[in-house]
Amino acid sequence: MANKSEKNLKDSEENGTDQVALKKELGLMNGVAIIVGVIVGSGIFVSPRGVLQESGSVGLSLIIWVLCGLLSTIGALCYAELGTSIPKSGGDYAYIREAFGPMPAFLFLWVALVIINPCSNAIAAMTFANYILEAILPSCTEPSPNVIRLIAAAVIVFLTFVNCYNVKWATRVQDWFTFAKILALLIIISCGALQLYRGVGTEHLTYPKSFEGTTTSPGHIALSFYSGLFSYAGWNYLNFVTEELKEPFKNLPRAIYISLPLVTIIYLLANVAYFTVLTPHELLTSNAVAVTFGDRMLGSFSWIMPLSVALSTFGGLNGGIFASSRLFFVGARNGHLPKSLAMINLKYYTPMPSLIFLGFLSLLYLTTTQVYVLINYTAFIESLAVAASVASLLWLRYKQPNMERPIVVNIMLPILFFITCLFLVLLPFYVSFIETLIAIVITLSGVPIYMLTVYWKSKPQLYSKLINSFTTTTQKLFYCAQED
Repeated sequence: MANKSEKNLKDSEENGTDQVALKKELGLMNGVAIIVGVIVGSGIFVSPRGVLQESGSVGLSLIIWVLCGLLSTIGALCYAELGTSIPKSGGDYAYIREAFGPMPAFLFLWVALVIINPCSNAIAAMTFANYILEAILPSCTEPSPNVIRLIAAAVIVFLTFVNCYNVKWATRVQDWFTFAKILALLIIISCGALQLYRGVGTEHLTYPKSFEGTTTSPGHIALSFYSGLFSYAGWNYLNFVTEELKEPFKNLPRAIYISLPLVTIIYLLANVAYFTVLTPHELLTSNAVAVTFGDRMLGSFSWIMPLSVALSTFGGLNGGIFASSRLFFVGARNGHLPKSLAMINLKYYTPMPSLIFLGFLSLLYLTTTQVYVLINYTAFIESLAVAASVASLLWLRYKQPNMERPIVVNIMLPILFFITCLFLVLLPFYVSFIETLIAIVITLSGVPIYMLTVYWKSKPQLYSKLINSFTTTTQKLFYCAQED
């Protein structure tokens, strides 16, 4: 399997290289599409009510949306320094491993492998299925759970195939669906602007009425930030594919500078538009704010909103599959997962085994309806991983002051962001102790796995034979080889 066929040698010569490696095929706009496409999922369409519910007022909720965007931008700038000083794919995993060693990195990889990434993909796929059915069959009663699962499984399989077959196909899907979801948000913003031009719907946006009912509880304010930051989640996904980004020292920070302010402005304007049409009570009682908004404003074209939610989750799912498969690929390359997951297809130069493995795990989560509970259990783990990554930036600044850093952010930014992350990590102990405890148990369950599979070097010969046999079978089945 190590030898390429004549066709692959010819392809390699045309590409200017004969290496088995992931190709640098992502440009600046592809990077922007990945960040925006992953961030703008179903959150801004479905559940802005979380921010309003916990903040207590329209005025404070709008301020929190802006602050969440600012905080995400600060985090992304910190990751720009990490991504250019440690230019490896894998994102948080790579940075934690560089600063704190293999075991903490493995624990992050373990939680991402067992729950976070496949579970998130399953939820995105089921959300897509629900809203595409609502767009196509608006008068249909609640569809059967099996129908939802079947459609969700089909979209996971389809996007896994696209990502396996061609990186350019995957990025084109990401580009087009990012454009579609931004267009949908611009429709919402345009409707809101029309309302304001008519002088309608301003009563909830004027001071002091807009701040009536504002909460003074730090706990509720923190929870409102949780809801807002959930809708901004994904700002660090470009760091998972750094090795495939053209001119990463230039394009990684540029993609951040374009994406985060763009998303923040769009989110703020979309929320203002919601309040020009819906009262705070209507927004709080709506299961999908954008759909309720569309029913009120678009009349016979109201199907556009559920279709927009479906397209948005489709694009977000594609970006999630593309980026998170690289995490498992890098983990396997470092010996933390079976090395068969670090193989690259010799024809398409994609991490096919890693993609198929992720797709399989995602399909498994479609068999249960408890995925939302599992995500709640591990929500704080993601905040902990981000905190650990920013802590690695601070630690490397201290331990390796002479490390080459093409981008250096002001030291106050990572300190501020780290303190905020610690607050978000510690808060769940106060409001959701049982769920947080279960999340810790899930994480720590990776310790014996690490000791048995990674730390223990003198494994039985039978174990080694089984692993080698599995690796050889994977190579033959998916026509792949290890990276040069």
